[in-house]
Amino acid sequence: MRVNGELKDLATTVTDSDTVEPVEVTSPDGLNILRHSAAHVLAQAVQEINPTAKLGIGPPITDGFYYDFDVDEPFTPEDLKTLQKHMERIVKQGQRFVRRVVTEEEARAELAEEPYKLELIGLKGGSADGDENESVEVGGTELTIYDNVNPKTGETVWKDLCRGPHLPSTKLIGNGFALMRVAAAYWRGSEKNPQLQRVYGSAWPTKDELRAYKTRLEEAAKRDHRRLGAELDLFSFPDEIGSGLAVFHPKGGIIRAEIEDYMRQRLVENDYELVNTPHITKGHLYEISQHLNWYKEGMFPPMHLDEVLDDEGNVVKPGQDYYLKPMNCPMHNLIYRARGRSYRELPLRLAEFGTVYRYEKSGTLSGLTRVRGLTQDDAHIYVTDGQIKSEVAKQLTFVLETLRGYGLDDFYLELSTRDPEKSVGSDEAWENATETLRQVALESGLELVDDPGGAAFYGPKISVQARDAIGRTWQLSTVQLDFNQPELFELEYTAADGTRQQPAMIHRALLGSIERFFAILLEHYAGAFPVWLSPVQVVGIPVAEEFGPYLDDVAQRLRSRGVRVEIDHSDDRMQKKIRTHTKQKVPFLLIAGEEDRSKGSVSFRFRDGSQLNGIPIDDAVEKIVASIESHEHVVTAWTE
Repeated sequence: MRVNGELKDLATTVTDSDTVEPVEVTSPDGLNILRHSAAHVLAQAVQEINPTAKLGIGPPITDGFYYDFDVDEPFTPEDLKTLQKHMERIVKQGQRFVRRVVTEEEARAELAEEPYKLELIGLKGGSADGDENESVEVGGTELTIYDNVNPKTGETVWKDLCRGPHLPSTKLIGNGFALMRVAAAYWRGSEKNPQLQRVYGSAWPTKDELRAYKTRLEEAAKRDHRRLGAELDLFSFPDEIGSGLAVFHPKGGIIRAEIEDYMRQRLVENDYELVNTPHITKGHLYEISQHLNWYKEGMFPPMHLDEVLDDEGNVVKPGQDYYLKPMNCPMHNLIYRARGRSYRELPLRLAEFGTVYRYEKSGTLSGLTRVRGLTQDDAHIYVTDGQIKSEVAKQLTFVLETLRGYGLDDFYLELSTRDPEKSVGSDEAWENATETLRQVALESGLELVDDPGGAAFYGPKISVQARDAIGRTWQLSTVQLDFNQPELFELEYTAADGTRQQPAMIHRALLGSIERFFAILLEHYAGAFPVWLSPVQVVGIPVAEEFGPYLDDVAQRLRSRGVRVEIDHSDDRMQKKIRTHTKQKVPFLLIAGEEDRSKGSVSFRFRDGSQLNGIPIDDAVEKIVASIESHEHVVTAWTE
């Protein structure tokens, strides 16, 4: 339940003056509590089978949970089966989760054999040193231990340092849980720390929901962009270049160019001005912006350049630290500041496809969705105070309309608010900015979900969360309001009354990054892109060699209209050609034999195997061009 807005165990004592709300197990909070409770049962099972195992942390995560263990031997698939059965026994016993408040001294005494828990005890109170997952252990203002109590004897059979809350009983976990896989993970995410064994699991209110989740996983595996990227020859990550640094092959390059070209078209239509900035800069720029204070761990180490020495090795001219840029916004601020600005120029919308570099830890890299080199479709809009709300609303409309153009149309919004420990600026500025974003989000008519403490250090943000074809949620566009950067860079404009005023700044990333958006679209469409995005839009397949020249003429007409078309003149049999290009997910196969040639027509074969025969060439060309211009997603034969 929630008591005065705070999650509490059902066993918590309440008074008539308290505001108490139930928490359903199917709600986001309820699922987290269910999954966190399942993580505790997993840890109990591990230690009952292997008493020497040391405990790390066990938080709930999207669709499941994990728990980290320090064990002598890595877990095997057979170990997971054994642990699953042991967990089922614990669940059936109906052990009670009982919360105890302890002092730091008591906690250290009770957990003296758990070195990782002892390290976390020093983080109580949610210090800046603890991350979000660690907060499930020690994130409150007091330390608590949860005992797993035998309901028949009252005996404590296991315990763990934990913030809670938990289900009242293990029996309420039910049978909708499963252990999924094992991975290695460094303690607290640092390569300098010991490597632990991480066991992942999933938990749902019912067995049917677990089955549905596993079905979604199977479908997601088929759509995995890393697998499709190799099968369709779109991109790769050569070892010679380095981890997290992708190269796009010709077909992938076409898709990427189409993504960017449509974005540029939309930018021009919406009064943006395109700019370009370098990939590297003196470190002083990020001192001004304060990124070196708040984001240095995510930046590549500096390169010390331009130092001049005399013949004796003495420094005549000191060098400078240069950094690969992790953000575009400071450079856009310099473009704004390059000359005087008038209120008549505002809103000033600067946009760039800017490549940035971020030092992501190797264990976090994941195909194109988490890379070290990425190109942001970045924009920064400079506005007067009176223009803020209307411009934020305009940006949100622009974002949603553009995403729909890529074929995404199922959205909700998330409002990320201030983390007092990781932010700059006045309380009043943050409150005003947050309320403005909230009003715009509510007026959009979309569902709005709060993300407490999730904002960047300089201001709150609205995130557009998009659901893909199999129901997964991806964070895409962000609109952030920033009063801090204009002050740090001393940005000004001349107001109508002649006074010098400071603009507000809106950060807008629509796709997030080209690389990640590429991966999302690839998985959303399972590689079968809409015709306009497909690297090869049409392949002509002659029934026999003699009909090849006829299809060459058709191809020339299509090329003259901007269609990407190839003719398969290989010696393969026709059926093999059809299989080959169907596997490559080409939208249209044009087949021609004697009957088509004599009538001046072609026969269409579509991705799902359906066909349209005897279509006159003029009609075929117009249908193909229309499907490209309309961004149509063609899978099956058109109906007349």
